[in-house]
Amino acid sequence: MKNDIQPRVWLEVDLSAIQENFHTIKEKVRNVKVMAVLKANAYGLGVKEIAQALEEVGVSRFGVAELKEALAIREFSNLPIQILGGILDSEIKLAIENDIICPIGSVDRAKKISQVAEKLEKEAIGHILIDTGMGRLGLVYDEKRVIKEIEEILNISNLRVEGIYTHYSIANVPSNTHTNNQLKRFNSILKEFPDTFKIIHSANSDAINNFPNTYFNMVRTGINLYGVFDLKGRRIYSLKPTISFKSKIIDIRKLKKDSPIGYGCEYILKEDTLVATICVGYADGVPLAMSNKGEVLIDGKRFPMIGRVSMDYITVDLGIDTSIKIGEDVVLIGKSGRYEITVEDIARVKNTHPYDIICSISNRVKRIYI
Repeated sequence: MKNDIQPRVWLEVDLSAIQENFHTIKEKVRNVKVMAVLKANAYGLGVKEIAQALEEVGVSRFGVAELKEALAIREFSNLPIQILGGILDSEIKLAIENDIICPIGSVDRAKKISQVAEKLEKEAIGHILIDTGMGRLGLVYDEKRVIKEIEEILNISNLRVEGIYTHYSIANVPSNTHTNNQLKRFNSILKEFPDTFKIIHSANSDAINNFPNTYFNMVRTGINLYGVFDLKGRRIYSLKPTISFKSKIIDIRKLKKDSPIGYGCEYILKEDTLVATICVGYADGVPLAMSNKGEVLIDGKRFPMIGRVSMDYITVDLGIDTSIKIGEDVVLIGKSGRYEITVEDIARVKNTHPYDIICSISNRVKRIYI
């Protein structure tokens, strides 16, 4: 049966704005190669649609967190796809069969990849990951030992080491000592292997904005593609907003002064007012932290959320005189008239970072591509 029900909650994703942001980033990084990081279904926005839009404008390759994400992209794209984190033994065979670029975080892992590739009668492709101070994955930096490990990896059969990379832990803070030390360590390794690696990359979105000396010949960008920045650090380019999170008013009722609103009776009306009930809640991605703190936009005006955010609904104080009607659109992220609510605005209310806000918009929310 065809489902023609209009969604109560939806997320508009502007693909042309994402393409424009890609061009802006590409120009700012001096036209080095750009990897689009599309982890977690492109941060929950829809990997197929976004990947195809980026492929149209010349993205070099795609970066993902794990094999399942890589295989989802391989179904429709022949561009290089790279796993940036770790890889399990059970995943290596499928990765090699589908020409997925493997992360190499240890000599033992390189040997395992080689063994599987030999059985498949194929050459695996990999990038060596150096842990310069993230403390999570990769060859742990110790100058003498790591040089020997890299040399050993480079001599392993059935494994073509295409590149080398590292990842910064606090690149969102300009000029911090830790990031500079990470870069210094990475450079000390590269000095020992001139002309060895075809691709060298270290900069993520934060480093692109705060550490231009980290670009090498490829950068990785994720959240900046969507017009969103970390709350700290510089913003070296102007990006277009790409998402609008919307819902509808399902009811409007006049309630009297001292009426309690929502679970826990955490808000008591200070005067008679019109209260709108909006059919969106924390099951859709509205943070619970926005209870009694957040705002929405309706018909070009701002209105405060009142009461606790529930699973399926929020309530909003419309004031006593309003022309707003049941069924009107409500903007939770995006623009209405001269006002705008950004992902960063919501991140500040929740005391988190913007990645968390985007990734928390649930699968219940319909994605609409414009």
